[in-house]
Amino acid sequence: GLKPASPPRNEAAHAGRTIALDTAAGSVVTLPASTGGGAVYRFLVTVTATSNSHVIKVANATDEMRGFVIQDASEATAPNIWFAADNDDTITLNRTTTGLAIQGEYFEIVDAVLNHYYVRGFSAANGTEATPFSNTVS
Repeated sequence: GLKPASPPRNEAAHAGRTIALDTAAGSVVTLPASTGGGAVYRFLVTVTATSNSHVIKVANATDEMRGFVIQDASEATAPNIWFAADNDDTITLNRTTTGLAIQGEYFEIVDAVLNHYYVRGFSAANGTEATPFSNTVS
C-alpha cells in the first residue's frame, strides 16, 4: 500500500488509490494543494494506532474541508454525524474521542472546487465523542 508521509501527497501518484494509514505510531498525511480538478483521495486505517494520532490535513492555510464524518458512538446510542465547520482543514483520529484510529475507519476526500476538499467518512469513538474536524493549518 501507499505510505503516508508529512510532505504533500502527489495527485498523479495518489489520486484514485487507497492510501493506508498503517503505522502503529500514527500516520500524518498532507493533501496536495486544492486545484478543484476533481481528484479523489481515499484513506483507510489498516493498522490501529497505539500511540499518537492518525491525521489528514490540507497543504496550506487557504484550503478548507467541507462535508461530514459518521462516527459510531461507544455507547448504545445513535451515531454522531459531524460536519466540518468553516475553516476546518484537518481530520484527527486521536484514539479516543475524535476517532479510535482503528482498522476499518475510512475517508473519501474529493478536490471538487478550488480551495475546498469535500469529505465523507466513517469512524468510531469512545468517551465524550467530539468532531474529528479542526483548524490546524496556518
